[in-house]
Amino acid sequence: MELTNEQKKSQELLQKIIYKAWEDETFKQALVVNPIEAIEKATGEKINLPKDKTLIVRDQTCSSTIYINIPAEPNMEDIELNEEQLEFIAGGGAWPSAVRPTLPTLPTKS
Repeated sequence: MELTNEQKKSQELLQKIIYKAWEDETFKQALVVNPIEAIEKATGEKINLPKDKTLIVRDQTCSSTIYINIPAEPNMEDIELNEEQLEFIAGGGAWPSAVRPTLPTLPTKS
């Protein structure tokens, strides 16, 4: 699946926010308490969430804990499969395993 320009922009913003939270404890704390305000202050980007959406940030940086985020189930009728996914299903693959979520690529610390 090809990402739209808006999705690419969102992923880039997410990467900036995560990297800044790793580097700046004060920002990370502000991000957990009031994410929209912290993001807007740090990036200068205006955050426009849809009226029916809420942004929640959890600090999951403790290396001794394993975190699992359970995303909303996708509406399978709205998903378009690429050729590779269609071939996977035609070859007997299971339906939601053919559709893997796209995860952001995060910068690594040197």
